[in-house]
Amino acid sequence: MPIVIDGRRARGDRSRNAVLSVATQLASTDGLTGVSIARLAVETSSSKSGVAALFGSKENLQVAIVGEAKRVFTDVVVQPARTEAPGLDRLCALVRTWIGYSSGRTFRGGCFFLAASAEFAAHPGAVRDAITEAMDLWRSYLEHQIALSIADGALPLLDDATQLGFELEALLSHANAESTLHERSEPYRRAERAIVERLQALGADPRVLDRVRAP
Repeated sequence: MPIVIDGRRARGDRSRNAVLSVATQLASTDGLTGVSIARLAVETSSSKSGVAALFGSKENLQVAIVGEAKRVFTDVVVQPARTEAPGLDRLCALVRTWIGYSSGRTFRGGCFFLAASAEFAAHPGAVRDAITEAMDLWRSYLEHQIALSIADGALPLLDDATQLGFELEALLSHANAESTLHERSEPYRRAERAIVERLQALGADPRVLDRVRAP
């Protein structure tokens, strides 16, 4: 039996994806609460009823925005690093791609998830759950690469993957905040330096650490 493609559904998916692309950029600068169905209708030259039909409610829209941001983050940060061997090589690649994601303003407001987590930290519900799930997934992947680095002897002076993951995230987060606030790239260079020095102190091969630094 031949496969029949529902043209209306395909058009709906394209419309939804186009609206989400605009919505995610808006949310990165104005916050998830600053994005409404009415505003998206204006920004995308669509009808309010048309945008509402795509998402149903503002909360559904916000959850969808978080999902779209997660997809972009995976494409820009995680997938490119997977070309490197698991462990220290991939860990360094993840740091490099994360810095590129933030400094290159993949989202105009810097790291989407750092901004969204601050916005919704005190607001339980589906949106915060979606943000938490995405950030926990990233954190676990980062810590897994650290744990592999310990296991294969690439970080011989480290015995706590969670602690190092916390330190790396703290440095990257601060670089993102300082860069977006002051509109300069120096914080990323300082984060690179701090991360390289920390990994060196843990016994990492300096040749591998060159991948952390900007080209």
